[in-house]
Amino acid sequence: MTTPSRRMSIGVFTLPTGNSIMGWRLPGAIQRSEDFPAILNVARIAEAGKLDFVFFADTPACVLGGHPGHLLRFEPTTLLAALATHTTHVGLVATVSTSYQEPYNLARLVATADYLSGGRAGWNVVTTSNPDAAPNFGREAVPHDQRYEIAAEYLEVVQGLWDSWEADAVQPNPETGDYYDRSKVHVLDHKGKYFQVRGPLNHSRSPQGQPVIVQAGSSPAGQGFAARFAEVVFTVQQDLGESKAFADGLRQQVAAAGRSPDHVRVLPGFYPVVGRTEEEAKAKFAELARYVIPGSATNLMSERYGHDLSVYPMDGPVPDLPLSQTRGQSFAKVLFAKARRENWTLKDLHDLIALSRAYLMVVGTPATIADVMEEWFTAGACDGFMLTPAYFPTTLEDFTELVVPELQKRGLFRTDYEAKTLRGHMGLPEPKNRFAK
Repeated sequence: MTTPSRRMSIGVFTLPTGNSIMGWRLPGAIQRSEDFPAILNVARIAEAGKLDFVFFADTPACVLGGHPGHLLRFEPTTLLAALATHTTHVGLVATVSTSYQEPYNLARLVATADYLSGGRAGWNVVTTSNPDAAPNFGREAVPHDQRYEIAAEYLEVVQGLWDSWEADAVQPNPETGDYYDRSKVHVLDHKGKYFQVRGPLNHSRSPQGQPVIVQAGSSPAGQGFAARFAEVVFTVQQDLGESKAFADGLRQQVAAAGRSPDHVRVLPGFYPVVGRTEEEAKAKFAELARYVIPGSATNLMSERYGHDLSVYPMDGPVPDLPLSQTRGQSFAKVLFAKARRENWTLKDLHDLIALSRAYLMVVGTPATIADVMEEWFTAGACDGFMLTPAYFPTTLEDFTELVVPELQKRGLFRTDYEAKTLRGHMGLPEPKNRFAK
């Protein structure tokens, strides 16, 4: 039995049309990504289930021919601000790219969402590997490792701007006419290789100190970046042993970077198909599989792998290709290892991506689902999970109504919120202001 001092962190990857590529086809599923009442309902389901946060991915491009959830979507920081006014506890996390947004603007956008939510926001830092994004800004794609070099300086700037104002800097005094304490407002005056940003930010300090930093890269460059900055790391491992090795290695890198490994949460993607009985769970999975159209995930599969896989026969083996130097590398490494381990054909890989976007998939009863989650958690392979439900709202409701009580019964998950901020939910410390004396 896990002690109450260590409980799982659980977020939900909220792709409104469903994480399954054809999830939107299921009866009762959300069919439009820009349906705010439906998205708000998802956030409220997550909040009723006491989940840590809802997460919204993003890329500054319209990806034609791929996953429906990547076709149209709300601008994420605006969405977080809207959700903040209709929720009270659940964390709100969104992706914003370091490649196509000035750091001063991003610092303001995320800080505003965080302030409006009372300290419940997180920023998923991405460098954007999608080649469709660069032409939208009149730019060329930047090589993989250089993107992370730029992102490191970018994040230093943003976090420095978030420290512009100390928590008690604003002290309006009608009698003296003093509005703030000038000694507690700090000019960043950053001059680096890629950015020159003066500051200070025209936004007061976050209720949780700073928004939580989330990151998802598992390449060597991505892990090095995570070791320096990330507080939540979203991973893609399919195997417990591989996940344990990744988590242990990352924690060692975090320590080497001068940070406490206890201040980082590793969350693998997790695709549960839950039934009250094994037969019901299998029937639900069969229904999900029935809606998959052959070839529907070829573009997404190619994106995940970093190479055009449409030129290879579907009944042939998964090709052994080098890692892309411009696209993401995390999925390619994990998927190739799984395909080689299980002797997969390209169709096997296609069907996994179509159903679960290649995250860990478990089909079974609440006890079966909880068994897998507990095994990974107690083995130290993770600190919780990022749920990737097949479609919304039904499969998220299945999890919160059936699996969450089982986790609570085992002492693995909270029975109620014990804090008001995202840092509080996840047991993450409030960062100190680097300028404060």
